[in-house]
Amino acid sequence: MDRGACAHHARDRIIPRVKLPAPDDRAYLERLQENAEELSFFRLIGLQVVDIQPGRSVLSIEHRDDLTQPVGILHGGVTATLIDTGIAYALLARDECRELVGAGGSLVAVDLRVKFFRPVSRGAITCTSTVTRMGRRILHGESVVTNEEGKEVARGDSTYTTVTRNEYTKGGSESLATSALATVKG
Repeated sequence: MDRGACAHHARDRIIPRVKLPAPDDRAYLERLQENAEELSFFRLIGLQVVDIQPGRSVLSIEHRDDLTQPVGILHGGVTATLIDTGIAYALLARDECRELVGAGGSLVAVDLRVKFFRPVSRGAITCTSTVTRMGRRILHGESVVTNEEGKEVARGDSTYTTVTRNEYTKGGSESLATSALATVKG
């Protein structure tokens, strides 16, 4: 994979900065949830935030015909979006990330892996995401996606890097992606 392709994907997966209220934890978590409801892409696919707690989030999406592959099963990209977003919100709910975002920084996903176990041809899927590692710059989370019967349909994990406001604004998103990839590679 060429470096330009990697940079493009990292740039596209920047988690938006959120305007944060004063340090009341409940108000902050409610603002994260409101932020998700305001994002047009999440509205487009019907992403619902069920719960956000520090280090954990629960999201869901209802199966709809416009979100399926030609054979009628939920498109894998929808499931991947749910996993990526679930991990991001679990991370953003942690105090460490709250401080970063409050200072104008952000998180950038640098890796996303998804394993699919069963097709989803009806009903809602629920994604429960947890933070598994909080380093100084590298953060990691995992997700389990289940159907309405509680059966696991997918599992995924993602690695993020922290980006300060200075890194975010210095040179635009292309240098941001390069910086994020360099951080992960070591």
